[in-house]
Amino acid sequence: DSLKELAGVSTDVTFAQEFISRDGHLLLVKIVEDSNDNVIMTHTLTAFMELMDHGIVSWENLSSVFIKKIAGFVNTKPTDVSIQQVSLDILESMVLSSHSLFLQVKHEVTMEKLIAHLQEMFAFLNKKNLRQYIYKNIIHSSGLVQDEMAHYLYVLQSVTLNHLEPRMRTPLDCYSQEQRDILHGLRQAAFETESENSLSHERRRSLCAKEFKKLGFSNNSNPGQDLVRTPPGLLAMDTMFYFANRYPDAYSRFVLENSSREDKHECPFARSSIQLTLILCEILRIGETPSETGSDYHPIFFSQDRLLEELFCVCIQLLNKTWKEMRATQEDFGKVMQVVREQITRTLSSKPTSLELFKNKVNALNYSEILKLRQTERLHQEETLAPPVLELKERLKPELLELIRQQRLNRLCQGTMFRKISSRRRQDKLWYCRLSPNHKMLHYGDVEDDTEAPPIETLQNKIPVADIKSLLTGKDCPHMKENKGKQNKDVLDLAFSITYDVECSLNFIAPSRIDFCLWTDGLSVLLGREMSSESMRSELEILLSMEIKLRLLDLENVPIPDNAPIIPKPPSNYNFCYDFSQTEQ
Repeated sequence: DSLKELAGVSTDVTFAQEFISRDGHLLLVKIVEDSNDNVIMTHTLTAFMELMDHGIVSWENLSSVFIKKIAGFVNTKPTDVSIQQVSLDILESMVLSSHSLFLQVKHEVTMEKLIAHLQEMFAFLNKKNLRQYIYKNIIHSSGLVQDEMAHYLYVLQSVTLNHLEPRMRTPLDCYSQEQRDILHGLRQAAFETESENSLSHERRRSLCAKEFKKLGFSNNSNPGQDLVRTPPGLLAMDTMFYFANRYPDAYSRFVLENSSREDKHECPFARSSIQLTLILCEILRIGETPSETGSDYHPIFFSQDRLLEELFCVCIQLLNKTWKEMRATQEDFGKVMQVVREQITRTLSSKPTSLELFKNKVNALNYSEILKLRQTERLHQEETLAPPVLELKERLKPELLELIRQQRLNRLCQGTMFRKISSRRRQDKLWYCRLSPNHKMLHYGDVEDDTEAPPIETLQNKIPVADIKSLLTGKDCPHMKENKGKQNKDVLDLAFSITYDVECSLNFIAPSRIDFCLWTDGLSVLLGREMSSESMRSELEILLSMEIKLRLLDLENVPIPDNAPIIPKPPSNYNFCYDFSQTEQ
């Protein structure tokens, strides 16, 4: 009775200070070391834990006999659950207090013993305490010890998730009314329907089929057929039911939002849920035996109960978000699921330690980010982003830009047929413009319809290149300003002008976007400016890619280092040239 009362009053810090000052805690340690009575032990350990929680004395003063006694309560099959639970709390505090105590505890309580008793202990013990104790081990270890702990955590995770395997392997047709009631509960939670009791059998059956279709089941009349496939079997129904009960507003919003879309754009809840459950089972390796070399554990597992169900609730909403971002239709279902799998896998690989952190990270990893990551990884795989390759690109760029400049000037020398836009009815006249071979004069003049590439001598009008003041495009062109409001966007995109006097300009309407890019680039070169068209950027990228691949052809399957090799130290002397004079003598 005294020990029971002591356990209650030890929470008071003033009492704890007075009790410890009189070496009361050492008396409790002595009782633990000598006593075998379970009732006495429960109250003694509880009082000891409450006293030590105040941080008045150090954990490192405890004897090895005491540590072994506490470890023995964890290693053996529990006769009293409360003793084992408080023992785990004490061991966790020891592990957190110092590395030396961690090593002692690890020596006494091995992971093999914990895993061997895990299934039995979960029936009695608070799972969170056990998981936290084991998880603290990985935090306070390093090197080979940490690798070993990682494997143990992986095994623990796999063993614990295996309780879901029976549901994953069982199809719905093995069960009866209870599962059918759950399916109808999902339907009723999603749709506010009139009282079904007042409807005829045929009318009620028709209404149910219609609502099951909106819910995303393929087999409207018998939705249980969608859950015959194993895996995921009944586990998919469990996750859907958990989502509908745990987050009813999110569930209703998902279903109603998609049922109001066009048929081809709606995201089917049931079909998506079944496939998502299967994806989560594959990622978390549910139903698989632990690998001897496996070490891919997820820290989030050790901070969250009902992990699979909670992950499903986050990911099903992510799926709906990704579906909208991709503007997907029913035909894109497989592509959407691939993206969602990638979003989940990439987020879990960052080892989030809580569900909230996972939720924030996975929602930030939207579809556009996935596309960027894929592109970057593809370039890395092709080694086009390696520092030496990027440096080589910069060295090649001036040479290739000069090649494009020469091509643009040659194209201007060949000339192009342009059309004039009259202010009256559309009876456009044609005119021709070309650059002189010495790149000093622009020749232009009107031509007939059937004329092809007229000789430069027949073009009477000339503009010296040295007199050109500026190059204008789009709305800035004089002929576009004059016809403001009358020109469509296609014409605006093809319009450009050159000014060569105070009020004089030569106005162009390019026959195509390619000709527009060629002429604006060529005129920019003549004016000493940088080329800026999308055609130039595309051609430069193609030429760079081709040149890089040709340069790296001899290095195929040879990894390119990110950093240059270290230059060796110079020799101590340079007297290593062979002296031929000695030979001649």
